[in-house]
Amino acid sequence: MEDKSKYNQRGVSADKTEVHQAIKNLDKGLYPTAFCKILPDIVAGDDNYANIMHADTAGTKTALAYLYWKATGNVKIWENIMQDAIVMNIDDMACVGITDNIILSSTIGRNKHLITGEVISTIINGAFQFCEKLKPYGINIHLSGGETADVGDIVRTIDVGYTTFARWPKNKLIVNNIKAGNVIVGLASFGQATYENVYNSGLGSNGLTSARHDVLSKYYEKNYPEVVDPNTPEAVRFSGSKKLTDSYNGYIIGDLLTAPTRTYLPILKKVFDKIDPSQINGLINCTGGGQTKVMHFAKNVRIIKDNLFKTPPVFNLIKEEAGTNDKELYKVFNMGHRLEFYVNPSIASAIINVANQFNVEAQIIGEVVNSENTELNIINNGHNFIYQK
Repeated sequence: MEDKSKYNQRGVSADKTEVHQAIKNLDKGLYPTAFCKILPDIVAGDDNYANIMHADTAGTKTALAYLYWKATGNVKIWENIMQDAIVMNIDDMACVGITDNIILSSTIGRNKHLITGEVISTIINGAFQFCEKLKPYGINIHLSGGETADVGDIVRTIDVGYTTFARWPKNKLIVNNIKAGNVIVGLASFGQATYENVYNSGLGSNGLTSARHDVLSKYYEKNYPEVVDPNTPEAVRFSGSKKLTDSYNGYIIGDLLTAPTRTYLPILKKVFDKIDPSQINGLINCTGGGQTKVMHFAKNVRIIKDNLFKTPPVFNLIKEEAGTNDKELYKVFNMGHRLEFYVNPSIASAIINVANQFNVEAQIIGEVVNSENTELNIINNGHNFIYQK
């Protein structure tokens, strides 16, 4: 209860309860259990196709980027933030099967007094470079422009968001139908994939309000009050002991906390070339809600995760500084793997082999069994945490 109170006091929700409540009566699209809302082909009116539009941002990770930029003067930190915002869109869309011909538009709101033109240029040019980097893998993302607004009365530092759109054949869509007998193949969020330049901590772009305030010290509140919501109680503002330039387990903390959200698109593109989408019963991007994300897309099954990856250093850092219990951490962070396939055991090894070709660890992390209720069990380090829908 204490941890939950801390999150609420900071004005955030790990599982976005209020958001899900607000949209519960809205149309769920053609396939209500799909990871993204899928619409009829409004563009061309072809019943064999569907339209998918998605929007997302880098969230409060921009506040971390701002602080690390101020601490180091390294403007390239903003390239990571750009990637966070793009990947939160394209990897969600990939969970319904889309890996090519994606239209991308940006929406950036900044406080011009604090965010320079060089930062804006780095973000915009970085998006172009990121899209170019994916082309050799057969992934084409088309930049359609966007909006950059100076809104200092509204945005304390900067907000970086993107909107994506694609038109996709219905017979290539993935619609979640998670069932008993499936195994769960997890793909690591940490390490260094062949298409990444440096080690990736695996933090992603969720739970950053907690990571920022629980890990970093009062130094940042005193020197950069612009990154603090004055409505947040003082006791839960920057309550950690660390600075971004400190080291932890051989890594610079700033690098761990601002590591870009990994895209799995190169891997997924190759997996979909080998495995028909109809053989994939579920594909989940463990973002908002962390390891409990799948609960929104499963029904009348018990999901058992009992063979998780060893927890990467960044999450141990957060746990040590926050004093948060493991059950709550699994609801906030991905804790080591961010992508889950729900498939028959016969095709698990093919997925693992493709991931390994890109130097991304993958393994069977659990299974699905029948249940009258929808339930998730996370069994790790002698604990059995039970989450119910």
